[in-house]
Amino acid sequence: MAGEYKLLLEGAQQLVLVCTKGEKYLLEAGMQHLAVLENGSVVIGKDGCIQAAGDSRAIRKQFSGASFEKVIDCSGKCILPGLVDAHTHPVWAGDRVHEFVMKLAGASYMDIHEAGGGIHFTVEHTRNALEDELFSSFRHRLLRMLRAGSTLVECKSGYGLNLETEVKMLRVIERARRELDIGISSTYCGAHSVPKGKSAIEATDDIVSIHLPKLKQLELNGEIHIDNIDVFCEKGVFDLPSTRRILQAGKDLGLQINFHGDELHPMKSAELGAELGAQAVSHLEEISDEGIAAMAQAKCAAVLLPTTAYILRLKQPQARKMLKEGVIVALGSDFNPNAYCCSMLMVMHLACVNMKMSMKEALAAATINAAYALGKSHMHGSIETGKQGDLIIINSPRWEHLIYQFGGHQELIEYVIVKGKVVYKNDNVLGY
Repeated sequence: MAGEYKLLLEGAQQLVLVCTKGEKYLLEAGMQHLAVLENGSVVIGKDGCIQAAGDSRAIRKQFSGASFEKVIDCSGKCILPGLVDAHTHPVWAGDRVHEFVMKLAGASYMDIHEAGGGIHFTVEHTRNALEDELFSSFRHRLLRMLRAGSTLVECKSGYGLNLETEVKMLRVIERARRELDIGISSTYCGAHSVPKGKSAIEATDDIVSIHLPKLKQLELNGEIHIDNIDVFCEKGVFDLPSTRRILQAGKDLGLQINFHGDELHPMKSAELGAELGAQAVSHLEEISDEGIAAMAQAKCAAVLLPTTAYILRLKQPQARKMLKEGVIVALGSDFNPNAYCCSMLMVMHLACVNMKMSMKEALAAATINAAYALGKSHMHGSIETGKQGDLIIINSPRWEHLIYQFGGHQELIEYVIVKGKVVYKNDNVLGY
């Protein structure tokens, strides 16, 4: 096939396609049969989309008359889809190292929250930070995620709790979406906590009557773009009726529902998400059996966050039960000042060890299913013709090293590619 193309990745020891039939997501059975080819190649076109992926000999023959801007010899290496981080809070000022010390001494998340720490500590610092300061630290965090293989990241606001700061955070996210070589799914999370001096009902009124109409106007003006709406549905934060009201208002404006639920207390959040047609619900450490059944029926993704359960010493989400009962299981890092993890490789490792997922399940949950949780699996999450050319190349002959090597991505990931462009080349890879 003659013509000019952007990139040829040639002769990989393993090419991990994940899917081959345009699946929007994989359930438990499908996760056991990830599509993996030996001696595979990938062609990415000028438009940044995948033109072909398959057996190297067939690709070489098909594109024998083609020219490529760049060719990468992948002999002895593995090609995988770029990883998708389905839940992060990466825009904030002021770290919370001191709270980690408190947690280690036995303080619970809500103990710290009620003492004025936690989200409220970060809110104070984020409100006082200049927009350029927030962008600078946000950019640094996104680049760390990119170097660890994440090519699509969900990014929330939520450390403002007033309209001015929430808009400031969303502008920062929008600037990164336009300027950086990384995919971003933007989430408005103004209901992350109840602002000091207000009741949950008053905060809900503000969000529905003031915040959301203003954000819609900014979107119509082309100043920001928002994909999802989020609420922290939790005892002592936003109860079920308030959560319902906010999520429905967001949905009415065209936002996907993707919210925090059933983390510290059973709240029937999963049942609510299924009822409202949520794209995803995150956390779910305290999900009910009825909630699991409802999410499976509604095809609502469960975004599990093993770093959070690990750091807060919570009981682990019931990943095996969810998988067995037909829930679409995805993964996220929950990167935030309370759970500082930039690496989906570590998230997958923890999912395997602590949540008893297999490596194939964890990879599917961090690619195609995480993309589905963001409503983007039609273009992300697998290496298939027509999808965006987001890939990683690892210096190992077996893809499982991506999960097996706990904390080793600095010397394992050799290339990160977004839309067919090499956005990270690691010159310090040491092999497996």
